[in-house]
Amino acid sequence: MTPAFSKFLLPLVAAAVMAGSAHAAALRIGLAAEVSTLDPHYLNIAPNVAFSSHLFDALVHVDHNGGLVPGLATGWRAVDATTWEVKLRQGVKFHDGSDFTADDVVFSLDRPATLKNSPGPFTSYTRQIAGKQVVDAHTLRLKTTTPYGPLPLDLSTIYIVSKKAAQNATTEDFNSGKALVGTGPFRFGSFRPGESIDLSRNDSYWGGKAAWEKVSFRMIGSDASRLAALMAGDVDAIENVPTADLAKLKAQSKFTLAQRTSWRTIFWHMDQSSSVTRFVTDKAGKPLAANPLRDIRVRQALSKAINRPALTERIMEGLAVPASNIVSPGILGYNTTLKPEAFDPEGAKKLLAEAGYPNGFAMTLHGPKGRYINDEKVVQAVAQFFNRVGIQAKVETLPLSVYFGRARSGEFSMAMLGWGTLAGDFGLRTLVGTPNQETGWGSWNWGKYSNKTVDELVRSSLASVDEAKRADFARQAAAVALKDYAVIPMHHQTATWAMRKGLKYTARVDEFTFAHQFRPE
Repeated sequence: MTPAFSKFLLPLVAAAVMAGSAHAAALRIGLAAEVSTLDPHYLNIAPNVAFSSHLFDALVHVDHNGGLVPGLATGWRAVDATTWEVKLRQGVKFHDGSDFTADDVVFSLDRPATLKNSPGPFTSYTRQIAGKQVVDAHTLRLKTTTPYGPLPLDLSTIYIVSKKAAQNATTEDFNSGKALVGTGPFRFGSFRPGESIDLSRNDSYWGGKAAWEKVSFRMIGSDASRLAALMAGDVDAIENVPTADLAKLKAQSKFTLAQRTSWRTIFWHMDQSSSVTRFVTDKAGKPLAANPLRDIRVRQALSKAINRPALTERIMEGLAVPASNIVSPGILGYNTTLKPEAFDPEGAKKLLAEAGYPNGFAMTLHGPKGRYINDEKVVQAVAQFFNRVGIQAKVETLPLSVYFGRARSGEFSMAMLGWGTLAGDFGLRTLVGTPNQETGWGSWNWGKYSNKTVDELVRSSLASVDEAKRADFARQAAAVALKDYAVIPMHHQTATWAMRKGLKYTARVDEFTFAHQFRPE
């Protein structure tokens, strides 16, 4: 290379390197759902919880496999059956430079109960704590009224805010950025509700600097628009890739995918409490004298009528696996002895005849519209399966703003729900535990199923501070509930992220999208 040519080339190379570095320092993500508030204690829904991890830390973090790992707590142990000791990480600073201490933890654990107008409170994660003792600046003891094993999991959902910044703050103060002082990997930039959130890197983060100096989240609810933004280069990565477009993305070398079976199970609730249920009639549309869904033979027949392999392979286009449990494989309490119900239409017809319905009956299936992967198509497919065994099935799907309210009031006879949890006893308590407003049990038990044996096993599981014993009780409870057809599991969703070539993301079981876990290859 001649000196003259070298003199000409080197500035170009340097400029190219600088341009590449500038590009690598920014990350743009297309989110599938809206982040409705930046207050980490106000509304307990997945998009808000996932986003909070960028600005705040919990005492306990969750790894990509659903395991509990140290966060702002370096360790935790059960001192006795009703006392947990938590060791806090030293040397951690809030974004404003102030020190993180046990006082911030106590304040953050107390705060959810003070938010009286929360539409989805976090108090279910704090109500077990009856007392808090600050041993020293970095040691805290938490007392429970009864033995309670899942407390570390509860602590993974409560984000720690600065007492100094948030003591008199409202949710509006968090949304404006005024009270957004956390210890997380990013600092607040701007928030345009329903549109976007911009963040900048926290270079002093105790967990190490993120790869990105700037992160921009764009909220793009439309599947088609989200995919179009990726393909046009308007965003670098998206979550919840539409199943119909997977082949298109795989065929293009400029994109890569990250996938795994997620924690979300799709299943059916059935009205098991009403003597007559509104959306089950004879085939002429007349009410039946009795609710057939209260008969275990009918519930088993409905399960046998569902062709799960066809559902997962065709309707879900491979983005699901048949389910036998309420929780996904690998989650605490998953019972490996339970197998997905075999497709057996003749067996279903026989059970219906034994239950007194040789000619079947008519039923309306209800489901959400646009909440889960291909949810409307799934409901339609199940209706077709039921029609083939003599059940005249109709379909009504509704937007979430209408669907959840009507379903939780017990209006529907058979309703589809998706649920994700990191613990089987949590899921069983919420979904099939005998409903009790005072304790919060059965808060999503739409069918009002009740079984004392299940309740006792779940209580024993929740009271176990020994992880092995806890998991065993949860497995036993799952076996009893599912052999009773408390609900009908269908499939576990597969979560998918798509990104431009040159990016890498480790797919998470909880379906959360974390900017700090994207890496340049």
